[in-house]
Amino acid sequence: MYKKNKLENGLRIITNKILGTQSATVLVLVGAGSRYEKIEQRGLSHFLEHMFFKGAKKYENTKQVSEAIDSVGGEFNAFTGKEYAGYYVKVGVENIEIACDVLSDMMIHSTFKQEEIEKERGVILEEYNMYQDTPMYQIGWDFERLVFGDQPLGWDQIGTKEVIGRVMNKDFVDYKKQLYTPENTVIAVVGNIDEEKILEMVKKYFVLENAKKAFEFAPAVLIEGEKVFLREKKTEQAHVAIGFPGYAETHKDHWALKVLSVILGGNMSSRMFLGVREAKGLAYYIHTTTDDYMDGGAIVTNAGVDLKRIDDAVKGIIEEYRKLRDEGVLEDELKKAKSFVKGKMVLNLEDSEEYAHLLAKYALLHGEAKSPEEIAKAVEAVTIDDVMRVARDLFKAEKMKIAAIGPYDDKSRFEKLAEGL
Repeated sequence: MYKKNKLENGLRIITNKILGTQSATVLVLVGAGSRYEKIEQRGLSHFLEHMFFKGAKKYENTKQVSEAIDSVGGEFNAFTGKEYAGYYVKVGVENIEIACDVLSDMMIHSTFKQEEIEKERGVILEEYNMYQDTPMYQIGWDFERLVFGDQPLGWDQIGTKEVIGRVMNKDFVDYKKQLYTPENTVIAVVGNIDEEKILEMVKKYFVLENAKKAFEFAPAVLIEGEKVFLREKKTEQAHVAIGFPGYAETHKDHWALKVLSVILGGNMSSRMFLGVREAKGLAYYIHTTTDDYMDGGAIVTNAGVDLKRIDDAVKGIIEEYRKLRDEGVLEDELKKAKSFVKGKMVLNLEDSEEYAHLLAKYALLHGEAKSPEEIAKAVEAVTIDDVMRVARDLFKAEKMKIAAIGPYDDKSRFEKLAEGL
């Protein structure tokens, strides 16, 4: 069972001892994702994530940061979501102090030198171009823009070329000062650790300046946007995303929707996979997932399909939504889906980084860490009635959204297909 501590300045520290492993992860999670940005800052959160690796006080440049972790065979990385950003180092447990040393130096003493900013602009612009050229990434962002509209929750994390091209040292310094505060930060340490020693180690290294979070992200508002978004592009395969606005992570039917998404397209025995891919040969990849945020969400089926058979593929996907809503779910399907969700969680939590992420995310966003046992209990409690209530509530023609990338420019074609629900 995890242990939690809260320091006087508001910094939360979560530790969890896992036997049978010789590794450990130190993860720093901060409420500073892209939802906190204004229009003129789009991409700043992600850019800042990159800049933390560019040098601080003890480790003065990227080379020194990398060598410190590489020299002990460790792994380090970072990520920027819409509601938080994360930084972690995974090492053999005997080297955990090095992880704390490197991460704390980055978080507290990063300098954001202007010459490093100029160099990193090029890196991020190439990352931007990569996403533009990778429809499997881009289609997800296009779909979220349809669901959430032109507001921070509907924007992608990479930002705009304009902002990437002009942010300066002061932008990073100000943003860090506003959001990288003790009470807006959670540090999770998971692995075969001595929890008391780790707690003292974290207190020693992460001496964060006493400050309060300057602002919260703006609540999502309902925007009745377009039904269809087409990104016309010459491709060898069409990419589609078909789905509906979903529920916030705090909604009572959050786990029912998760289970429903697995029944629809969560694995190779799901309805979408067997019905659209296997039985009809209409898609190479196809999967259904949920996007979950504190005040909004979505359920979406993504697929890569034959350019000439896209109408059949869209019809096939919509048909699976309709059949589940109108014809119901079998008890056996429900049982398998719940077992899948719980089993996947067990496998994922073999990785100390995944475990740290789970604990830190709930602590940061919900105010309380949640154990795997608590999640498993919530999943097991889902009934057929719950799943059907969700399906009937969400799967409505007027709520459907379709995004597509390929050589298409006729929105009415896809709008007509959507009427099949």
